[in-house]
Amino acid sequence: MSDPAPDTRLRPPAVAKALLTIREEVPAWLRWGLGVIPILALILLWWMVTGSGPAEERVISPTILPSPLEVVRSFPKLWFERALTRNAAVSLGRVAAGFAVGVAIAFPLGLLMGAFTKVKAMFNPIAVFGAYLPIPALVPLTLSLFGTGERQKVAFLALAFTIYLLPLIVQAVDAVDDVYLKTAYTLGAGTWAAVRKVLLAVAWPDIYQAMRLGFGIGWSYIILAEMVDIGRGLGGIIIVSQRQGPREHIYLVLLAIVAIAFVTDKLWQLGGRALFPYRERAR
Repeated sequence: MSDPAPDTRLRPPAVAKALLTIREEVPAWLRWGLGVIPILALILLWWMVTGSGPAEERVISPTILPSPLEVVRSFPKLWFERALTRNAAVSLGRVAAGFAVGVAIAFPLGLLMGAFTKVKAMFNPIAVFGAYLPIPALVPLTLSLFGTGERQKVAFLALAFTIYLLPLIVQAVDAVDDVYLKTAYTLGAGTWAAVRKVLLAVAWPDIYQAMRLGFGIGWSYIILAEMVDIGRGLGGIIIVSQRQGPREHIYLVLLAIVAIAFVTDKLWQLGGRALFPYRERAR
């Protein structure tokens, strides 16, 4: 009597392994396809709870959450009457200005703290205090110091960027292996040459990555910066839409902020590839 044919069906553990493999290589087309699934699911859920019928028949009132179609239809008014592109340029300028001031403070201080233990011991309590400080608490502080004008918005963003970037820059410099310093000293390098040509040179890719992430985080701060002295800027449009309507513009502006942040992040990524091509080849 011959043996029965082996069961070639995938059992549950094998099925799970086939679907979920730790750190497997996923082709680009599959990554895009998987990424679209939750977005479509959210849009479908949004449509189901808002629909397009009378307000009294909806699960959620249109004054709280308009339907996707209503949001799309309100775009021309946002573009022409509320000058979306002009206000986006204003917000981008504020983020860039605050980022520049924040980097001007955090970069040299972080480099010195990462290089010299005494400097780190001196400023580390302030850095720790900033790390635990809630960013929204800086709004009344900057208002009392700079008023409600443009300087307040730039100062708030600069403080937020400094608090975010400083520990990351210190960490990047701290991560440089001592073997590079020992080699530099053996070759006759002085203190500042070691800082500039060893610590800074080796840490640059990680510092650049921290700056890239920090610039993206700035778009989450811009709404807080523009909540006072409502005028120009994307945050101003959100506040006015929340108070006076239409509510559809709130969601459109949020999408605009995400789009701008995504584009600027890709520009940072392209810059990183140009400056540090060896990192791309190492992956």
